[in-house]
Amino acid sequence: MTHLDQKTVRNRILAALPAVEFAAVAKHLTLINMDLGQSLHRAGETIDVVYFVESGFISALTVLSDGAPLEIGLIGAEGVAGVSVMLGATTSFSETMCQTGGAAYRISPAALIGAVADAPRLRDLLLRYVHAFHIQVAQTAACNAHHELGQRLARWLLAAHDRSGVAELSLTQDLIAVMLGVRRSTVSIAASTLQKAGVIRYQHGRITILSRTGLEDAACECYEAVTGEYRRLFGEYRPALIPAV
Repeated sequence: MTHLDQKTVRNRILAALPAVEFAAVAKHLTLINMDLGQSLHRAGETIDVVYFVESGFISALTVLSDGAPLEIGLIGAEGVAGVSVMLGATTSFSETMCQTGGAAYRISPAALIGAVADAPRLRDLLLRYVHAFHIQVAQTAACNAHHELGQRLARWLLAAHDRSGVAELSLTQDLIAVMLGVRRSTVSIAASTLQKAGVIRYQHGRITILSRTGLEDAACECYEAVTGEYRRLFGEYRPALIPAV
């Protein structure tokens, strides 16, 4: 890439860099489109590309021995897919899969690590993000073990809403069931409860968030625990959201 205007960048880590550090890393970045359902990394395979997400969101999935995936975290424009290379990892423990179409800046691990050597602010932000993502994974594990599905669904929809920037999400019950590690029939009951409360509208594989406040009230404390830690590390942040029609 010959020139990239930092003012146009949506990824929060890249946007927060000092100009000199941004210029150093920008020459290694390539903007790509991401497709719904696309796998960026597969469990056990070499991490050959790191992605600074610009739009859309990605699920990090643990794949069990029977092949069943379970979501452990979400990555949007606040973060990076493949960031474990910062800790010396060369292979991916989890699978990363695009839950929506979107865009990202790609960079090779070698180029990123080389850039970090002379970019202390970039290194600091990446390590802060590693910690924030670790908190998200840990809280998700606790949430899955102890909270009711309706609360977990509300928490997940809030996280997806934050990262997508749109009020209408293309999500089938089958997909949500996989993400939350439950049966499709139980997702249907939980979604129906939120719909009856006027919080969401669910039709033909699309969930429209009608009341952000109602969704926050329906969620467990895990959403605020994760976002609160993110605020502590990075400051207040929420992407501009497009309201429901």
